[in-house]
Amino acid sequence: MQSNPNPIQIPFNRLSLVGSEIEYLQSAIQSGHVSGDGSFTKRCHQLLESSLGSAKALLTTSCTHALDMSALLLEIEPGDEVIVPDFTFVSTVNAFVLRGARPVFIDVRPDTLNLDERLLEGLITPRTRAILPVHYAGVGCEMDSILEIAGRHNVPVVEDNAHGLFGKYRGRYLGTFGCMATQSFHETKNFSCGEGGALLINDLKYVERAEIIREKGTDRSRFFRGQVDKYSWVDIGSSYLPSDMLAGFLLAQLEKRELIQTRRQAIWETYRDALDYWAAAIGATLPMVPAYCEQSYHMFYLLMPDLDSRQRFIAHLRERQILSVFHYLPLHLSVMGQKFGGQPGDCPVTEDVSDRLVRLPFFYSLAENEQNQVIEAVLSFEG
Repeated sequence: MQSNPNPIQIPFNRLSLVGSEIEYLQSAIQSGHVSGDGSFTKRCHQLLESSLGSAKALLTTSCTHALDMSALLLEIEPGDEVIVPDFTFVSTVNAFVLRGARPVFIDVRPDTLNLDERLLEGLITPRTRAILPVHYAGVGCEMDSILEIAGRHNVPVVEDNAHGLFGKYRGRYLGTFGCMATQSFHETKNFSCGEGGALLINDLKYVERAEIIREKGTDRSRFFRGQVDKYSWVDIGSSYLPSDMLAGFLLAQLEKRELIQTRRQAIWETYRDALDYWAAAIGATLPMVPAYCEQSYHMFYLLMPDLDSRQRFIAHLRERQILSVFHYLPLHLSVMGQKFGGQPGDCPVTEDVSDRLVRLPFFYSLAENEQNQVIEAVLSFEG
């Protein structure tokens, strides 16, 4: 078997242990409660609620499942419409399509790559049942405008905040604007347990039913609080509870959130400062963060001049044993998107940036010498 001539030395992402992850895993095992809603799950809930100010936080097995729960809570039905950014992961839209909704794809802004709020009102119809802003790269969408428009049309807003935990928009935490928000704790996120997520509920009217849906449609949570003497099947639902072992791993990371965020900020700013002149010289663009947004430092991306330069750039780094990756493809041009009527030209900004965007290695344990190696490789690319 022929060996790979350029094995990856610097990956795009790497698991990082930052605190008590192993200790908490062992503690969960020794406690005898490794299924859902154990002590570590409860501690995660309390930490998220107290730090963010959400009425209720519920850990889930993934951000996808948190989105599924939001679609159930909004009682999405066939014939409903949901407005979703064209530049996002399929989970954002799948949760609602599974309930029979028709996605209405909205283009993104060319600066932040977030939902373009200037296009929003023109896409709302009497069938619109939800608006799904995605805080791309952990930079807040224009939530003032989005909420004002949504409020006038009485349309719920559900934030997909997979990238943005502990980021802020005008001093307020992302994930606390909509009636609900979803979080991701996938291995590529700032805080991870491998696979995991959370539903943040900001409108109290959804809390009780969310607990029921999360517990397979039973009122089991009320039973454990002593509110009923037995629990039974009372609604639709599924099993969305992660293992308490995963919650323990996650808790250890959340407890070190200031340490993690400080390190990620340093890595992000090092990239920006080192690559600013080079990017301008070859016609590339660095991330844009409005002054009123406190980003979560989730990723560092470049917008190359065109698709050809993006592909050559990825290959250039790969030859130097560094893995860089592109990101989302336009949803409206996917096989499923075209089934919903998507055609070329519908979302021109998304079609453009999808061809040009590339993400650099970015993770907590990225060592200084590794980042310097990435930067040197980038600077040696002449366009």
